[in-house]
Amino acid sequence: MADLAESLDRVARIQREWARERPDVDVRPQGVIGRLHRLGAYLTEELCVVYRKYGLGEGDFDVLAALRRAGAPFERAPGELAEHTMVTTGAMTKRVDRLERAGLVSRRASESDGRGRVVALTPQGRELIDRAFSEHMANECRLLAALTEEEVAHLESLLVKWLAATEGPHA
Repeated sequence: MADLAESLDRVARIQREWARERPDVDVRPQGVIGRLHRLGAYLTEELCVVYRKYGLGEGDFDVLAALRRAGAPFERAPGELAEHTMVTTGAMTKRVDRLERAGLVSRRASESDGRGRVVALTPQGRELIDRAFSEHMANECRLLAALTEEEVAHLESLLVKWLAATEGPHA
């Protein structure tokens, strides 16, 4: 019995305990949800190692990456940035303030909307996000290395399907 318990991961042990204590409840969903939750926490920490190396938080990286993905001249309106990073405009203001103080972004009045503002990467911000993004992608490759290419493709397909069912296809 001890050999079986040692071979079970944490989630399997939790499921086994719940099945013993509450046999009337189907605990199979914990097998997926529990492992995704644990994996998500692990992945976030591993991704943040790279961000911290560049003096960035997760949110800072997201803002700089959203600006870089916009293409030249590497700028977006704050509301558009919020949409591309899935945060509120209030949270976006704090992030942009921090990045502006660091010299990584600048703000200016919008040419198309006199009341609007535009956030843009500075040359220093572009150089930083280009270096950080290259290392970030190498890190993501490292994190997926335990899976074959086919497994990665299958997992991605399943996650696309599941996410579309929860967020909608265009979220």
